Amino acid sequence: MNIDGVNTGYVIDHIKAGTGLEIYNFLKLDKADCTVAIIQRVESTKYGYKDIIKIDGDIPIDCNTLGYMDENITVNRIKDRKLLEKIHLELPEVLTNVIECTNPRCITSVERGIPQRFRLVDGETRSYRCVYCETLFREK
Repeated sequence: MNIDGVNTGYVIDHIKAGTGLEIYNFLKLDKADCTVAIIQRVESTKYGYKDIIKIDGDIPIDCNTLGYMDENITVNRIKDRKLLEKIHLELPEVLTNVIECTNPRCITSVERGIPQRFRLVDGETRSYRCVYCETLFREK
């Protein structure tokens, strides 16, 4: 299969196999005014299989949230068919409006419009704490 390169935009690489569509939906790429390709189950020597998303357009990419979704992702910025920057993602120290506090007494549960903010407390277990009430959020 042959999929053309990107003129100016991004190649999101090393996505965990089978989760490329989740990334596509999170980035709202169905609404993007540019060409987008999702390539699934590409053989990878490092991961076995991976997904890749190619975006031929200069759109905003939230690397913090992508790092939370899959810290093995790399985001390659392309301009004029040349690699400008390779960004290796990691778990972000702070997450805003990505996960929600489960404490019914937290101010984010009571007051509308307050951002859901969490700080990383343990990268091994992917655990975050609400900055307002200290409730622990651990990915299942």
